[in-house]
Amino acid sequence: MRLRRTSLALAAMGLTAGLTLSACGSDDGGGSGSAGGSDDALDGVSITVGSKDFTENILLGKILVKALEAKGADVTDKTNLGGSAVNRKALLAGEVNVSPEYNGTGWTVYLGHEDPSKDPAELYQKVKDEDLEKNDLAWVGTSPFNDTYGFAANGDLAEQEGGFDLQAMADYLKANQDATLCLETEFPDRPDGLVLFEDATGYTVPQNQIKILDTGLIYTETAKGSCQFGEVFTTDGRITALNLDLVEDPGVFILYNVSYVFQNEVYSKNSDVYDEVADAILEPLDNDKMAELNAQVDVEGDSADKVAEDYIDEIGLG
Repeated sequence: MRLRRTSLALAAMGLTAGLTLSACGSDDGGGSGSAGGSDDALDGVSITVGSKDFTENILLGKILVKALEAKGADVTDKTNLGGSAVNRKALLAGEVNVSPEYNGTGWTVYLGHEDPSKDPAELYQKVKDEDLEKNDLAWVGTSPFNDTYGFAANGDLAEQEGGFDLQAMADYLKANQDATLCLETEFPDRPDGLVLFEDATGYTVPQNQIKILDTGLIYTETAKGSCQFGEVFTTDGRITALNLDLVEDPGVFILYNVSYVFQNEVYSKNSDVYDEVADAILEPLDNDKMAELNAQVDVEGDSADKVAEDYIDEIGLG
């Protein structure tokens, strides 16, 4: 979910990060790296981990930071760096060496394609192959969870109306012109955003029904009923914690499984270790587990560092 995945104006956005930080492999180098099971497998490696500026992506970055530290790496934590454009530029420039990213964003925004595959394995492979060839970036691992865009209805309204799917939501908005749809700034203009809902349902949402809010406010204002519907991310823990009801999506919004994206020069020096770490982190993360971790931060008030530390202990990387 959040100004989550990107701005469409990648070229127009400035990068505010400081001095370039580069990663280096261990002195012996080599393409296969050390044995992943060793606590000093990355001894002598310096690496900088970035992330975007919303809970889930910060958590995924923090988890990687702590897992790499547990393998002996000297890790610079630049999680919560900013939006997608800032993170992508930082990765390409070497100011960060790895960050979590969503394959739907890779396909539609970074690589500039339309009509992404509805098969998560196929989409991952296509993005992986093309980004490596064009930008020397390595996509490593892929999550079971799909944190795609979606909508939530106010819970009282959903109960009154018997729940919503996307078409029923569009029909309600059309019949109730005073109803409000709350969105993040970039969602109306994203190729993977509002246009997909409008194309699928045949309803073009007029400007007078759209209210632009910050991410967190969308959840709280929709829960209160100030917005009848709000843009959400489907693994956000606030959906179940607040007075919200997820609008059923028959497959309109595109896939957003997550991978860790490395500069290939960095990845290739210790690829076996990075493969093992990425798989250990991502494989247990289905939608329910990712929503649980997100809720520990957004609902229960735990720090991202604590949740990340607890998670790597849980999966045996601590």
